[in-house]
Amino acid sequence: MSETSLCPCGSQEMYERCCGRYHAGQPAPTPEALMRSRFTAFVQNRADYLQATWHPSTRPEHLDLANSPDWVGLSVLANDASGDQGHVHFKAYYRAGGQWRFLEERSEFAQESGRWFYVSGRTQDESFKPGRNDSCLCGSGRKFKRCCGQ
Repeated sequence: MSETSLCPCGSQEMYERCCGRYHAGQPAPTPEALMRSRFTAFVQNRADYLQATWHPSTRPEHLDLANSPDWVGLSVLANDASGDQGHVHFKAYYRAGGQWRFLEERSEFAQESGRWFYVSGRTQDESFKPGRNDSCLCGSGRKFKRCCGQ
């Protein structure tokens, strides 16, 4: 990913100033920042980062992203942090088999030794039909039909 491209997490920041710094080793300061950086890691197939930011108590032994869908957009619906616990509710949009879908998750995070970790999430996966005049899911600012909907 280019240093001058927008971050896939939807922040409208350049990747290097957004999730790129967390991928380079800087700790994410909030559960939302960690969740956004993990979404970007899914987009970029960074299994190593996903494993490193997964809490050891729930981390899978192996993480294979070979059949991961084409993640295209993220919407954060709510987030909070209190002490060493945090939650993020989001929708992650993707394309699979020519269909648009979204994964909605309510994630739990824990902070240990100054670092946030993903613990677990309650998910639901649903079909999604973007309208012709809706803004594109990828955050480009263009209409869906003129961007990812082509």
